[in-house]
Amino acid sequence: MTTEHTPTRLAADQVTLGYDQLEVARDLSVAIPDGRITCIVGANACGKSTLLRALARLLRPASGTVLLDGESIHRLPTREVATKLGILPQSPIAPEGITVADLVARGRYPHQKWFRQWTGTDEAIITKAMIATGTLDLARRPVDELSGGQRQRVWIAMTLAQGTDLMLLDEPTTYLDLAHQVEVLDLLVDLNVDEHRTVVLVLHDLNHAARYSDHLIAMRDGKVIAHGDPTEIVTAELVEHVFGLRCRVELDPVSDTPMVIPIGRHRARTGRRAPAPAVNAESNGHAPIGADR
Repeated sequence: MTTEHTPTRLAADQVTLGYDQLEVARDLSVAIPDGRITCIVGANACGKSTLLRALARLLRPASGTVLLDGESIHRLPTREVATKLGILPQSPIAPEGITVADLVARGRYPHQKWFRQWTGTDEAIITKAMIATGTLDLARRPVDELSGGQRQRVWIAMTLAQGTDLMLLDEPTTYLDLAHQVEVLDLLVDLNVDEHRTVVLVLHDLNHAARYSDHLIAMRDGKVIAHGDPTEIVTAELVEHVFGLRCRVELDPVSDTPMVIPIGRHRARTGRRAPAPAVNAESNGHAPIGADR
């Protein structure tokens, strides 16, 4: 594990996390580097989404503390947290019949107070978020009529509209085809570079995580196995330990970041898949299944 000493506004200190009687993580500590993109990766059920939920104040730790700007996040008013943290959970549910424009506009609600009316600034932020996510032409459509990929982009637009310096996203590329996955990840890089937003996301695709993150957190069984710059920590040994996957790690020719190449059973020895066994059609007088008759 690498040791880094970087400023952080968001951290978990010795937290124990779980659901009902199921303990997912014990005495887990992480620090999110400010102004960087952090990806949390690991196999299914390793605790990565649980950790993100705790950092987002969607899950209260059984013990330990999540700190936001040096204070326990659970002691801060909900509205104050919402003006600092933008959150996109897994599989969010929109109110029935709500339009895209109305849903994205809800991202501005934490900034509204009884003495502050809706302003042109709010409208401009919403429009910018919809343009950035390619959803402006969907503004009048009901969210429940959209495809899965379109809905995901709308939810990301709402998160952008919150205008927070910290953004937490749980599998934001779910339901998106490859082109839109890259668009969303490029957008998050733009927000990080141009607007200095701190971005934390859970991703399943390790190659995407290595290419787009500055800081990687690799988890297994509720523990952080390694953290740091992907170019320093992503090795074949780490991937096998965390994911149980034999692989080669090469240099991505586009981004100069680690690229994981899985070694499957059918390619590991000869580099070519073995041909399917021939079917003796004459043995029983019948044509093989799928043959023309």
